[in-house]
Amino acid sequence: MVLGAILLMAALILINAVYVAAEFAAVSVRRSRVQQLAADGNPLAAWLLPFVESPAALDRYIAACQIGITLSSLVLGAYAQRTIAVWLTPLFADLGGLQEVAAQSTSAAVVLLVLTAAQVIFAELVPKSLALQYPTQTALYTLVPMIASLWVYRPFIKWLNGTGLLLLRLLGSPQQAHRHIHSPEEIELLIAESRDGGLLEPDEHRRLQRALRLNLRQARQLMVPRRKIESLDVRTPLNEAIDVVVHSPFSRLPVYQESIDNIVGILHTKDLVRWMVSGAPPEVTLDSLLRPITSVHESVAADRVLRQLRERRTHQALVVDEFGGTAGLLTLEDVLSELLGDVGDEFKAGDPVAEALPDGGTRLPGGLTVDDAAALLKTEFDSDATTIAGLVLGALGHLPGRGDRATIGDYEFEVEAVANRAIESVVARRLVPEAAEADE
Repeated sequence: MVLGAILLMAALILINAVYVAAEFAAVSVRRSRVQQLAADGNPLAAWLLPFVESPAALDRYIAACQIGITLSSLVLGAYAQRTIAVWLTPLFADLGGLQEVAAQSTSAAVVLLVLTAAQVIFAELVPKSLALQYPTQTALYTLVPMIASLWVYRPFIKWLNGTGLLLLRLLGSPQQAHRHIHSPEEIELLIAESRDGGLLEPDEHRRLQRALRLNLRQARQLMVPRRKIESLDVRTPLNEAIDVVVHSPFSRLPVYQESIDNIVGILHTKDLVRWMVSGAPPEVTLDSLLRPITSVHESVAADRVLRQLRERRTHQALVVDEFGGTAGLLTLEDVLSELLGDVGDEFKAGDPVAEALPDGGTRLPGGLTVDDAAALLKTEFDSDATTIAGLVLGALGHLPGRGDRATIGDYEFEVEAVANRAIESVVARRLVPEAAEADE
């Protein structure tokens, strides 16, 4: 009889474990993976797919798990108290010399503690860990008992879900169904785990991380600054414009009237070639060949800029500051370079990159972003500056000169090259060796 009771309690703990595993697997399994298995002809995946695709169906699935967990726990506790606790009462009375009431209380407490420990270990921790580690397999293996539970608990599920939604509505909380969604921060953690597990190369991890952070980058952080814009005056004769285009690595040049703060359009080299081969009259002016240019504020997020460029079918946008002046020029290539890294072409060389020096220092281009520099140097910079040139300039507090030095955090930065009062490159040297820092 005792053996039968123990086996029955073990079965109830196993049932509880199945429900716990099913619940965690249902909210962890990837819908795309289930879809792939269903398309490959897996019948269990085809059964599971409707539950992970529909938030309402997933709600019912989770509710069935919770009902099953609650019922199996209650039945297990009640059965153990009516059997094991009763059988142990005389034992505690004989061994401890306790009165009957005290022996009953002691027996009930011991059974409760043992059952609680067994349930936490075998019905909670173990199945939860397995479900989180193998969500697809666990969801498929627990599907058959869950289908039966959904049919048995159907009236209870409808009543309990309805009552819960009514209470949430009375409390003013919006209705939210279970959905397989993750915040960007959670996705970034998943990507980092995939990199640590060897499933992603460092370059792949960096690209995915940049894609997730694209909405945090502003147009002014990606644009070509005003002083580096190669442009044309609208009054430039077409013959002179041809010469400029021939010697320029760019296929699109902004055109201004009187001042670069008044950009009036974009000259596309293809339009200039069409004019040359069409035999148009020579009195045609540059103004007649211009295309309109899109304007964005310098604080607009990069993902919004990308959307605007795609919607307006253009490759360039004028970046304006708070006063309406020209702050810079942002191209589709600039946004893509943020995701893929800088690349040159047969006409335009790529931007300078960081370079390790023989003396242990690191040469950094002035246009390198502060975030990329911090990742490269394995440190953090508390600054609002966009580029490493702005970071060093802010620390210097005056116009830079070759050889100027500034200490920022754990690094000393030496200005290596200056052009037009702007820092072209710096050399960063770590002040505190990493080994000494680790020892501290």
